[in-house]
Amino acid sequence: MTSHDSTLPQSDRTTAPGLTRGMTLLFSLACGLAVANVYFVQPLLDSITQDLRIAPGLAGTVVTATQAGYAVGLVFIVALGDRVNRKHLMVCQTLLSAVALAVAGCARQWPVLLGAMVMVGMLAVLVQVIVASVAALASPQQRGRAVGSVTSGVVVGILLARLVSGGIADLAGWRMAYFVSAGLMLILCVVLARTVPAISTPRPDMSYARLIGSLFALFVTERTLRTRGLLALLIFAAFSVLWTAMVLPLSAAPLSLSHTQIGLFGLAGVAGALAASKAGRWADRGLSRRTTGIALALLTLSWLPTAFLQVSWLALIAGVIMLDFAVQAVHVTNQSLIFAARPDAQSRLVGAYMCFYSLGSAVGASAATQVYAQWGWGAVCLLGALISATALAWWAWTDLMPARAPGSRP
Repeated sequence: MTSHDSTLPQSDRTTAPGLTRGMTLLFSLACGLAVANVYFVQPLLDSITQDLRIAPGLAGTVVTATQAGYAVGLVFIVALGDRVNRKHLMVCQTLLSAVALAVAGCARQWPVLLGAMVMVGMLAVLVQVIVASVAALASPQQRGRAVGSVTSGVVVGILLARLVSGGIADLAGWRMAYFVSAGLMLILCVVLARTVPAISTPRPDMSYARLIGSLFALFVTERTLRTRGLLALLIFAAFSVLWTAMVLPLSAAPLSLSHTQIGLFGLAGVAGALAASKAGRWADRGLSRRTTGIALALLTLSWLPTAFLQVSWLALIAGVIMLDFAVQAVHVTNQSLIFAARPDAQSRLVGAYMCFYSLGSAVGASAATQVYAQWGWGAVCLLGALISATALAWWAWTDLMPARAPGSRP
């Protein structure tokens, strides 16, 4: 799988011969819905904390719990796709997701909501199971393009989730957003059960325990996974700092924006994410190092206009576009390099790499709300800038320093 396909715009999509156009659309929609369950909570944080009477500084723990569950699912659920029929696994995940979302919508106590969000995150790795299923159904000649067509729904799902959930919350409260999502997952479960063919997979010559163990072994043996994985942790921590904390000053006086208005800022992120689809092509041309460096510098600079949130919405929009473009560009480049390092272990590499992503998102969300509660929006921007600068320094240390060493391989 080539990583740059995962963010292809709609006009570049094709359907592999082993997949009907309707099946490809269904899988794209399923990916978007699954990943949206992880991100649509962000515009709702203020309403949730007020309803459950929780200190604003704890709001980010909802996002942290979801991302922590996602990390657990990446390790222990995605690997099941190599042991069981993937159709059955997808159906079970969507059904259990509907149940977890319904429990979150009904939650009256903070611990119940956090527990439900852990389950929502665990089951959202349906995305990775679908990607593996598409790869199994597609012909070898067009597998990468087919996988890219389906996973492009992930970017749209992430960025539009905030707008949709904010609109629903304005109309009927934050709980209705969870109930609507639960209903959609239940419908998706029925559709998958009735339309998706059985997707059997060749079982590896190892037990489930050994399969999981081999995933952890990749952290030790693959330097590219370690260096690029830590880079992913940092950039997605910065990403989560912005999108988790931004709702708090926008919803507070004097701005007092509605959930729908806050969600509209996600549209600015769509532009940046679609532009980042070119990063994969740059990586194919041998420009991975340059792409990463420029993107990380842009990520660090993006916090300057973002700091003027309460003065200029145009400055905030510019900062959002810069940040989303930079994060997606580095993310796409990371995957390109990691998959090239071990083509024989791509599914396990996906799970291992995305663990860094999930951990970074969880840490960034928790830190952002704590910092905002103590010192305000300026401190949040400083935090994001420091994380971004750390990522830039890590890239310079791991990519540029070895390149300058005598006798090093270019």
